[in-house]
Amino acid sequence: MRRILVVRTDRVGDVVMITPMLRELKKKFPDAYLGALTSEKTAAVLHHNPHLDALITDDTDKGAFWKTVRSIRSHRFTDALLVWPAKRAAYQLFLAGIPRRIGVGHKLYEAITFMRTVTRDYDPPQHEAQYCMELARAIGVTTDDLTPELYVIPQERHWARAYFQQLGIPDASFVVVVHSGCRNTSPNWSEERYFQLITAMLEKDAARRVHVLLTALEMSDGFRRQIAGLRDARVHDVTPEVGPLRRLISVIAASNVLVASSTGPLHLASGLGIKTVGIYCRRPLFRAERWGALGPVAINLEVPDEHCSAHCGAQGDPCAIEGGIGVGDVLRHLDI
Repeated sequence: MRRILVVRTDRVGDVVMITPMLRELKKKFPDAYLGALTSEKTAAVLHHNPHLDALITDDTDKGAFWKTVRSIRSHRFTDALLVWPAKRAAYQLFLAGIPRRIGVGHKLYEAITFMRTVTRDYDPPQHEAQYCMELARAIGVTTDDLTPELYVIPQERHWARAYFQQLGIPDASFVVVVHSGCRNTSPNWSEERYFQLITAMLEKDAARRVHVLLTALEMSDGFRRQIAGLRDARVHDVTPEVGPLRRLISVIAASNVLVASSTGPLHLASGLGIKTVGIYCRRPLFRAERWGALGPVAINLEVPDEHCSAHCGAQGDPCAIEGGIGVGDVLRHLDI
């Protein structure tokens, strides 16, 4: 029996990108034992995934290198797919004795550990989920379905409904999650622009059925004061409850739409089948074609080429994203 380990030990949105390959691997090898290795901070993304037989975590902050090696070895994996270049994980897979290991690129540590590699040098560049799927294709998977999948259980849905009731959100409400932060991983609107979007939504909501949930833990004190100054019971700072990742996932799953830049919560929403409106820079590293939210209800707004050409400088300069994507551009996709 094939025993396959998929490895992705970076951030939340990145782990979402391996969920299509987990599904497709299980379809191709229904009798296989399928595991995933993530960091402790992101493992919750894969909780309750029905395709997984094992979920292993590596606490990279506490030096648990050998503990993780022993854990991997105990599962007797025959294949390992390292979907993102990670030296630590490459050595762990080698030392765990996995006979068939595939990574990406051509790194020295891959050569040292006798790891087979696949290239990521595509022209034009591909979506990150496509890059992940290439490793599954290397062992026999054939698919074009990159739809991400996250799962919530009935207890989590019940908790979210009870929490919404506690906040005073009626069942018939239209709930918009606004995640204003991105931890500097991609170009983003300023908090002032997000505040303008929130006030525009409230003004447009004549029926007063829209409720806005603020989920970014990194919101500034100034932004929180602006929100408090609205004195509107339809705007809720839910950060005290969504620190645990499964709580954030449960809140997003109970909502109608999420607005954010290219960041983890945006991809969580797309994996849950929730409508997303994403805000994207046009530069190659950040474009929607590389990191766009996936699925049939995902809308990815990208700075127009003419604006980028006229207002953006060298690659290292700040992106003029606010001039290229306005409040009205987002608002027209929110069904308010």
